[in-house]
Amino acid sequence: MSDKPPTLEQLLTQARSRIQITEEEIKEARRRRELIARALRKAFPGSRVYFNGSLAHGDALTPLTDIDLGIVIAEAKDTHGPGTKGPRDLMDRAADAIRDALGEEFPKLTVTVEGCTRAVLVRFGDPVHAGEKDFTADVICAIDSADALGLFIPKAPGWSRSDPETHTRMVRQAIEDTRVAFAHIVRLLKHWNRSNGMPLVSWNIKALALGCITAPTTQLAGLSEWFTHAADELDKGLTEDPARVAEKPIKLGKDWTRTQVVTALRDAGKRLDEAARLERDLYPLLAHDELAKLFDDEEMLPRPDQDAVRAEEARRIQRSRNGAPATGTGAGAGRPRVPVRSWAP
Repeated sequence: MSDKPPTLEQLLTQARSRIQITEEEIKEARRRRELIARALRKAFPGSRVYFNGSLAHGDALTPLTDIDLGIVIAEAKDTHGPGTKGPRDLMDRAADAIRDALGEEFPKLTVTVEGCTRAVLVRFGDPVHAGEKDFTADVICAIDSADALGLFIPKAPGWSRSDPETHTRMVRQAIEDTRVAFAHIVRLLKHWNRSNGMPLVSWNIKALALGCITAPTTQLAGLSEWFTHAADELDKGLTEDPARVAEKPIKLGKDWTRTQVVTALRDAGKRLDEAARLERDLYPLLAHDELAKLFDDEEMLPRPDQDAVRAEEARRIQRSRNGAPATGTGAGAGRPRVPVRSWAP
């Protein structure tokens, strides 16, 4: 067996395998999603159900704790909407249908409308991943907009515009166009976000990725491109809806300012570029250590043996004192680039 250290790309692949959703989780989550969809179709004949969120987008992390879906209610197009009737009665009907259809199988099921401004909240009382507290579903009762620009979704007591169906199509197309690299990179970014204080909501990560991860690329190059692109775009302003339907830009993580988010993204990008530089300079353990610090999760990406890291750092310092030339020319030198498309108006 070879004692050659893994490359950064190999480390990223190993790390991703530890955080991606399991086949068992996917199967059970899809089953529960379909149970809800079937109940909604029965309650609102002639309506269409759509799926969105991480499960539908193909970038879910483990443990999976929730699913997202909606129903576009055909009968409500002429009776509900801005300036007419609000969504509450539709949400109540959807909640009743879900309780009736799923209550027997899930005795701890609770379905909540009161206090919910966007979605009917379904709590199964039965997690799909061992060790988790529960598994939930957010169910949107939507109507088609008269001008065909997306949907009207609840913002109780009224409505707001969104286009979750187009969002899912855009993400799935990006996955196809990049030969799955988009999903791999987004999954890694979502975990970076989760282990670094949640500066962004998941949809913001994907919306920004739609603007820069547009062709097949390595995970390392894609991550580097995203951190640069995301910091540059958020430095200009909040991220707009890539479907051009929502009235307001995408929110940041709770309690984060835009300046703080930009700083976090630039710092992360610098650390990633430093890891890449160290790898090019033939210091694989130092590179590994920088990458592990970036994700800050020993279970997902363990740091290398620290005695070996210190020994390699000593060798690097000695080499520098001896005047040995470096193979890199600064952070990010020689970094592969991928095509960039800005979503800024």
